[in-house]
Amino acid sequence: MLKLGIIGTGSISHHFVEAAHTSGKFQLVAVYSRKLETAKRFAEQYHGLKLFDQLNDFFNDAFDVVYIASPNSLHYSQAKMALTAGKHVILEKPAVTQPQEWQDLVQTAKEHHCFIFEAARNYHEDAFATIKSSLADKHVLGADFNYAKYSSKMPDLLAGNTPNVFSDRFAGGALMDLGIYPIYAAVRLFRKPTHATYQAQKLDNSIDLNGDGILCYPNYQVHIKAGKNITSNLPCEIYTTDGTLTLNTIEHIKSAIFTDHQGNQVQLPIQQAAHNMTEEVTAFANMIQQPDQTLYQSWIDDAIHVHDLLSTMRQDAGIRFEAEK
Repeated sequence: MLKLGIIGTGSISHHFVEAAHTSGKFQLVAVYSRKLETAKRFAEQYHGLKLFDQLNDFFNDAFDVVYIASPNSLHYSQAKMALTAGKHVILEKPAVTQPQEWQDLVQTAKEHHCFIFEAARNYHEDAFATIKSSLADKHVLGADFNYAKYSSKMPDLLAGNTPNVFSDRFAGGALMDLGIYPIYAAVRLFRKPTHATYQAQKLDNSIDLNGDGILCYPNYQVHIKAGKNITSNLPCEIYTTDGTLTLNTIEHIKSAIFTDHQGNQVQLPIQQAAHNMTEEVTAFANMIQQPDQTLYQSWIDDAIHVHDLLSTMRQDAGIRFEAEK
């Protein structure tokens, strides 16, 4: 059983702990928040937790793994401290705001004999292994991947406030928060594209509310849509010379149907996990307890590709975080 510490007391941390406990591989033992009262409120539904409002004290505690779900711009510095303290790190997506930060964290993890993971949950879904296998004998012609969901923080934004997810200070925006899912899917299935573009509807601080991107491969394109002020109910599609593979969504997939040009359909054998974080937490625990360096390196390499793409696409759209201004 791996002892788990948490940084970040939002709803996603509760969701992660639920999956971690359900997996039977983690036990939450410690919580950090800048305010001790916030940590206490978070801990009310758990038992026997140690609570901290000082990071140094937190990282000196005896746990094995830390899950970091603080605002995006804080991930790098907190992960660096954790790795230096000898903790394995699970960083909620996006793990970092700059590609070089991820590469530095990977090197730091190596130096301290730790693992670092990005919690981009769809990347670790068994569904994508099934989908990739189904495409092995097909010639891909392109794809349309989307993730656009009206944010619960939109009323706050419309009231004149700037929630973290729409803040340039905290490296927010639709691309970073939701666009990362279709990008991870594309890299998982098709590897790294040769070029990428992105155009967006933006706030005055340059942060994107929604946008459309293109990942350019040598012989086809993958279209990306991300949005936090809109909701898309469209499925995702992969086009081939033989027909179209339709996914009900880009994460926590429950249905993938291949339809050939004559209208014949084949349902892929996909079993949706009961919890949308179960597969990633299980993958992380298995890697820590039974290391597979070849597989781990493939995760690291794909994350490098994803963060290179996010940076390129942000630059193309003119999205700039406070630290870059």
